[in-house]
Amino acid sequence: MADHEYLFNVAMSCSGCSNAVQRVLNKLNGVSDIQISLDEQSVRVKASDAVSYDTVLATIKKTGKEVRSGTVVA
Repeated sequence: MADHEYLFNVAMSCSGCSNAVQRVLNKLNGVSDIQISLDEQSVRVKASDAVSYDTVLATIKKTGKEVRSGTVVA
């Protein structure tokens, strides 16, 4: 089973914001790696085939953070 990698530009102003995103993504089954950069306003997620781009996007949006853009990296 190949992993997918998604990259999102998310409006985060503090560590509380990035921690909120980290917390909700950790609860998502199938996510194997999460890299969040507050400086770059980026969230990189590696997930199994079972986790779609739309699922990850909706999960990040649950935090109330603005998702400015997103792409499928691999």
